[in-house]
Amino acid sequence: MMETNRPPDFEHIDNQMLKMEVNLDDIPGEWLGYVMDLLFEAGANDVYYTPIYMKKNRPGVLLQLLCSRNNVHKMREILFHETTTLGVRYYPLTVHRLERRYIKVSTEWGEVTVKEGMLDGQSVQHAPEYDECKAIAKQYQVPLKKVYEQVWKALNQER
Repeated sequence: MMETNRPPDFEHIDNQMLKMEVNLDDIPGEWLGYVMDLLFEAGANDVYYTPIYMKKNRPGVLLQLLCSRNNVHKMREILFHETTTLGVRYYPLTVHRLERRYIKVSTEWGEVTVKEGMLDGQSVQHAPEYDECKAIAKQYQVPLKKVYEQVWKALNQER
């Protein structure tokens, strides 16, 4: 296991975050993935959808996103131009972010980057980079879960 050249992201409290949300009951489902991509490209930290029931028991979707205050204007523009919403709700939010380190582990198919979450200097989370695992699974025609198993095994051997 070796550290990558990426600089670590230090543990910190981010007080400049907002949650934005809209209820959507009249939007084609195919548009939702497109809107999610646009929001991420514009700097959203997270975007997610939840099925809901609205007035008069109409099925709908709750679109929620997290972003920094600096990106609110871009997010609002996308929501009003690309969805059917007539209003956006804003909630101030504080986020405690773990320090992140990026390490490489070896599998039989090559190296995979693993994001390591650190709390007070102690490793508490590990997350293999999905896109790298997916590429290995496709290239070597092995199940994705087998790639993840190899990554976890390599991580456990190094500790």
